[in-house]
Amino acid sequence: MAKAILVLSALCSILAFANFAQSHEVFKVEGTVYCDTCRVQFQTKISENIEGAKVQLTCRDMETEKVTYTTEALTDKDGKYTIEATGDHEKELCDVGVIHSPREDCKEPAIGFENTRVVCSNNVGMHNPTRYANPLFFMKKESLPGCKDVLDELGLFPLEF
Repeated sequence: MAKAILVLSALCSILAFANFAQSHEVFKVEGTVYCDTCRVQFQTKISENIEGAKVQLTCRDMETEKVTYTTEALTDKDGKYTIEATGDHEKELCDVGVIHSPREDCKEPAIGFENTRVVCSNNVGMHNPTRYANPLFFMKKESLPGCKDVLDELGLFPLEF
């Protein structure tokens, strides 16, 4: 009987620890921010990475839409960022969005493309703690002269410039 109580006690301790560990998960959200030099809202070979762009991860409750978690990061020289998100956000919608571009010539956000959805939960079939966000971008005020050639090469010309 004493052995059964001891085994049951150990099992309860293990389950309690597993539940605690699961609630303190850490996810890495990785992505890039670039300058859309052709104003076409997708990356081309003449797009430029933005160093020092500020991005923010925001999670909202699915029912109330109240913000439950937020954190920010800056991009490195290659336009890449890594944001650490703590905890499991299974019942939340999490988005990474661009907040600020340090480049005066490329600060216009693209309406409708300011955010990208990321999943910050282990309960969705993904077993890697790293999540990869779609690229985010700002647009130049005017497209570069080489854009016509780039788009022609892609078979997308003629577009209005």
